[in-house]
Amino acid sequence: MKVNTENCIGCGFCARDCPVDAVSLVKKKAVINDHWCTHCGVCLRVCESEAILAGEDRPRDSIECDACPIKCWINDGQVGACHRYRNEDGHLVRLTPLHSFEDVLQTVGPEPREVIRRPVTTAIGSGTTYPDCKPAPHIVRENRQGVDVVTVVTEVPLSYSSIIVKVDTDIPLGREGDRIYVGKREVGMVETEQYGSKMLHIGGVNRLTGKNGFIVARTVTEIANRKPVKLKIENGPRLVVRVGGPPVIDGEAGAKMRVGCGSATMGLFAPLLVEAADEVIILDSHITGQMSRHVAGQYARAKPTGILLKFDESTPGRYFGDHGGGWGGTSIIDPIDIIGSVDAKIAWNGMTVLITETTGQNGKLYEWGADHQFKEIPMSDKARLALEAISNSCEPSRVSAIYIAGAGGSARAGVTKFPIKLTRAVHAAKAQLTVGGSPGYVLPGGGITFMVDVERVKEGSFYWTPTPATICPLEYTMELKDYEEMGGHVEAMKPFKARKPR
Repeated sequence: MKVNTENCIGCGFCARDCPVDAVSLVKKKAVINDHWCTHCGVCLRVCESEAILAGEDRPRDSIECDACPIKCWINDGQVGACHRYRNEDGHLVRLTPLHSFEDVLQTVGPEPREVIRRPVTTAIGSGTTYPDCKPAPHIVRENRQGVDVVTVVTEVPLSYSSIIVKVDTDIPLGREGDRIYVGKREVGMVETEQYGSKMLHIGGVNRLTGKNGFIVARTVTEIANRKPVKLKIENGPRLVVRVGGPPVIDGEAGAKMRVGCGSATMGLFAPLLVEAADEVIILDSHITGQMSRHVAGQYARAKPTGILLKFDESTPGRYFGDHGGGWGGTSIIDPIDIIGSVDAKIAWNGMTVLITETTGQNGKLYEWGADHQFKEIPMSDKARLALEAISNSCEPSRVSAIYIAGAGGSARAGVTKFPIKLTRAVHAAKAQLTVGGSPGYVLPGGGITFMVDVERVKEGSFYWTPTPATICPLEYTMELKDYEEMGGHVEAMKPFKARKPR
């Protein structure tokens, strides 16, 4: 890296953000230590006064790391920007050794014993513990493999509860923080996006105890019970969500979720894409990929095309996209508009450009002419084959949901006279928490906050009450000796007798 000391204002951002401490500030003048510098480009991105310039010549004794798109230049004895690799006498060495499971066993912690992994009975149809000090409605025991096992069940009302709805789609559903409505009543908000999915958070104690609490409780319950629910997103579409089915967005059923971001799609299908066109651009609202500059394209022997895109380039061939109603969820309506410039000295007459999205459902093929303009041409067989490969690798668009809640009151007091002992037993894997028989994931830290995949719970098992709260079937299963030790309500315990369904 080189520094224009006249432009440097001594803000310190380059020193603060540099991952390998390659930059120091001396009397408000940035000094680059070439031996430490990895050419990662962080200082270039944070410099507001454009005082830092990229060096073009790689030091003779450095190694170019290919473990990620940054491609650090690591000098002898130094580490890369991620601190995973070091140059030791001209060889890249991974600093952390490969760990076996035995190496991490203590950190991973114990799993519940096999005899307590499944409840003796579920809490579905069990009734509720109320008030809190009353024993749970069903405390049953069973002998398994010579071990006495106890399951305590209750349908517990939970004010601290919500549901995270995962919508697998490449269609924009709004911005983070946008409110979600049922009718005109606010029930949740749009959260972040995951790989090919939009995350909607509905409910939570503040909404349940607010002015729209009744409709919030009903909405969470209906989604958990896999019923279709109509939602409206602020600054976004109307949609119908039903767990297990495709989302219906502004009246149209979703078809595909992305196979990966634009960069990942480039990496997955580079050999096919190199055959499909001279240049391939995969439009994506997060990371748009360009084959000729991307490391995957170079690996597949793509030739330089002289094309640069309008989006900001993160690393070569990977561009941060924007959000909109166009191709790949970007603002680009006409795909050829993504091209910002073409170096006519590199481009050639007849050069082809294929533009598509991360689902491969849309695509256009263009040709660069002698007039230095692009014109659309019919899709070739090889281009069509590449789009089909991307599309066929995409999973169907669908809705799933995770119910999340905190069990603080009757869900513990109805189990034992000493609630703190139950909490500790759950975290120590001595008591197994299940929801309608399905294993729950207990969040670390204090209390019993759990999550469960609602598709693994029998339909119709969730309810709501106008307190308002949602009602969840909850079971705790443990060995009898541990139940007695925690002060369990052994006086209310009964042998389990299977009940015939009505």
